[in-house]
Amino acid sequence: MLEKKYLRDLAVGSTGRVVSYEQTTGAYKKKLLAMGLTKGTEFTVTRIAPLGDPVEIRVRGFKLSLRKQEADALGVEELPNL
Repeated sequence: MLEKKYLRDLAVGSTGRVVSYEQTTGAYKKKLLAMGLTKGTEFTVTRIAPLGDPVEIRVRGFKLSLRKQEADALGVEELPNL
């Protein structure tokens, strides 16, 4: 079984895929879906602020900054960088 990872666990330059959403974050899930972060969506971490808030990712051709609570709502899997 794969270890559960979150967006905060990925380093700058890492590529990942959205695999789940946390149960306790109903409002955040709707926001994330509206921003295009549906299950299976691939993204690249482009920047992380010194204290981890916000995290910037490149997804669907644009850059998106996520606050810590939003980033913690995403369950991801890390993909190998090519």
